[in-house]
Amino acid sequence: MKNLFLGVLFLAAGAVSAQSDPGFGIKGGLNYGGTGDISDSASNAYDDPSSDIGYHVGVFARTGERLFFRPELVYTKLNTTYEDSDFSMQKLDAPLLIGYEVIGPLNIFAGPSLQYILDTDYDGLALGDVKNDFTVGLNFGAGVALGKLGIDLRYERGFGDNEAEFLDSRGIITDGSRIDTRPDQLILSVSLNL
Repeated sequence: MKNLFLGVLFLAAGAVSAQSDPGFGIKGGLNYGGTGDISDSASNAYDDPSSDIGYHVGVFARTGERLFFRPELVYTKLNTTYEDSDFSMQKLDAPLLIGYEVIGPLNIFAGPSLQYILDTDYDGLALGDVKNDFTVGLNFGAGVALGKLGIDLRYERGFGDNEAEFLDSRGIITDGSRIDTRPDQLILSVSLNL
């Protein structure tokens, strides 16, 4: 799976360098959302965690005119609050978006997002490795292109369960407590064609 992810990243980078028109650029913005629930072996669950603000920065390419393909490579930092503790996750995203210019500067888009989890942290507690470092999610949204400047709002959701288990001070898995690391967020981005 990691080889597939790296292959897609090389294809996205190739698409950026293969542009004959100025169809590549940089992007950044804010995320609002978080990850899933925490549960333990005693059937206690901390549902509906508080969503927090995170951020993202990256690069993109675009091919096509009215119907377009837009691969991206984005570093994302997510934050989630569970009662009095905070969980953070850093990941690389590679959305592979198909879009359509609807009318004037307005466009819509959707596609899979390949996600590679770089790091997770939960206030003062050790987490084991995430079940799958590589996951797939879905992005869809709408954007506005104003010359070289673009603004888009999208929704992202991870497809499958992806959990990390809590470890005790010796690094041994605890009584089955785990956290769902799937992203569930709104993403506001500003992009600049170079």
